[in-house]
Amino acid sequence: MKLAVITIVSGRHQHLRLQLAALARCVRRADLHIVVSMDDPQVAGICGSAATVVPVHCPNQRLPLAAARNAGASQAIARDAEVLVFLDVDCLPDVTLLTRYADVAAQQPAALLSGPVAYLPPPPPGGYVLDDVARSAKPHPGRPVPETDEVIPLDHTLFWSLSFALRASTWSRIGGFYGGYTGYGGEDTDYAELARSRGVPHLNVGAAWAYHQWHPSTDPPLRHLADIVRNGRIFRDRWGWWPMTGWLQAFARMGLLIHDPVSDDWLIIQRSATRPARIRRDDDDQRTAATLRLQ
Repeated sequence: MKLAVITIVSGRHQHLRLQLAALARCVRRADLHIVVSMDDPQVAGICGSAATVVPVHCPNQRLPLAAARNAGASQAIARDAEVLVFLDVDCLPDVTLLTRYADVAAQQPAALLSGPVAYLPPPPPGGYVLDDVARSAKPHPGRPVPETDEVIPLDHTLFWSLSFALRASTWSRIGGFYGGYTGYGGEDTDYAELARSRGVPHLNVGAAWAYHQWHPSTDPPLRHLADIVRNGRIFRDRWGWWPMTGWLQAFARMGLLIHDPVSDDWLIIQRSATRPARIRRDDDDQRTAATLRLQ
């Protein structure tokens, strides 16, 4: 079966270079590598002949993660790919990742497949050495780790787009990512709900390891607060419940959000040194829904 790897990218150029090198070491090589460049003209020069680069525009300076993955899948399917492997630009594939995804996709053609992800420490001065990453990466503590030959059911709420695979026919059955999400958060959980609603099982594939390269981050991700609220609201309107509640509750404890139980809405609190705090119900047009004096 013809296999395509799909990577979406904006910046993270060194991560992309190392991913290209890691893909070249895989036991089962990709037949196609589609790299979707989100308003990043330097990507084409980095990839050279190793990948097909598909440009995607970023509306309102927000990364269109959902639309970018859809564009990559469309390009791969147009070039007759039968297995689609989505790999985040931060992720380095183990040498067996593509083999395991291809084998299980052949055995489970109607399933959504996720491999385990392990996290790397900050790189040493000379950068990561590919021969060493498997030994230094630590699995995510909140995720199950199947044995090498195992393929086990995985709850759809544990789906994430760092590393996953499926047959092109299953991609068509699910229907792709919902393009209404822009910026950070929400689109992964939405895609998993689409899969669940269409009766597509979610399976965890042992030995399909991806190693996540370190980059600075915060928990909760403060710089993405507005995106998380906006995308969470889109998800609630589509599915009837809020995703990312751990982050939303953390923001609330920090005094940045308040939950309105009547409307089941999370509202952004704007502070000012010269006026009372405001609650912003709509982050896009910045209309003020109410005024709250904080004690």
